[in-house]
Amino acid sequence: WDDVSEPDRERSIRAATLARVGRPDEVAAAAAFLAPAVVLYLVFVLVPLVQSVWLSLHEWDGVNPVKTFVGLGNYLDLLDDRLFGVSLRNTLLWVGLGTAASLALSLGLALLAWGTGRGFAVFRTLYFMPQVLPTVVVGIVWGWIYHPSFGVLNRILDAVGLDGLERGWLGDPDVAVYAILAASVWASIGLSFVIFSAALNNVSAELLDAAKVDGANAVQRFRHVIVPQLSHAVTLVTSLLLIHNFQAFDMVWVMTRGGPQNSTQLIATYTYQNAFADNQVGYGAALSVVLTVVCLIVTVVFVRLRERTSEV
Repeated sequence: WDDVSEPDRERSIRAATLARVGRPDEVAAAAAFLAPAVVLYLVFVLVPLVQSVWLSLHEWDGVNPVKTFVGLGNYLDLLDDRLFGVSLRNTLLWVGLGTAASLALSLGLALLAWGTGRGFAVFRTLYFMPQVLPTVVVGIVWGWIYHPSFGVLNRILDAVGLDGLERGWLGDPDVAVYAILAASVWASIGLSFVIFSAALNNVSAELLDAAKVDGANAVQRFRHVIVPQLSHAVTLVTSLLLIHNFQAFDMVWVMTRGGPQNSTQLIATYTYQNAFADNQVGYGAALSVVLTVVCLIVTVVFVRLRERTSEV
């Protein structure tokens, strides 16, 4: 390289740079294709996020043109807010149980439907149908199911001799959040089921046959052969479920609006209540920022842990 003349060296550097970044017309074409997505991201994600952070530093009722700058005052108020603690606890409970239940059920259903041949399309349609229903509709229907007087659930319990378990499911502070969570899990397993079903089609049949020959039982084959080959699908599904559960709002709002006695209050519902019902937009914005940060931290930590596990 030291023996190469300066003009040849510059030409080599330009050629290497061009090969690395592409020709100008290719770069322009790539930029043209990316521009709509970038604009949408800026308008609907980045700008609202920055605006939420800015609003969280102010006290504003949403109507008055004057916004009072309070700095970190809204965030400090969160530390003394009992309902924020309740909503944070319920949100973490919702995310933990909801993600684990959806993951286990969708993977279990995918395994049961795996290899059913022509009947697989029927199962895939049935399990995916709740995913395409509007969440508001799902919430209304499950509200009827849980109704203490004419609800199907209480009637079934009475019919099988378990009338002692009958209750107003959405009116009992001890069970309301679990009742809504069960409905949410039922409505959200469709997409996870489809992803796992597609991933199972790529599981090596040769490895499964070899495990059978070696005497591995069904549990051992699942743990040591199937699960490792589903690692990327598990990471994808879990990440989607975490984000989905952190954003849970509409079903809770339709069924209980955070009640009874704030037992089903999530950060998302508490944010809506403060920002649009109590006209505390700045405080609501602070809640939304906290929710975003918590969701980001949990998701990133999970993905990093999965990556480290995969590398090992």
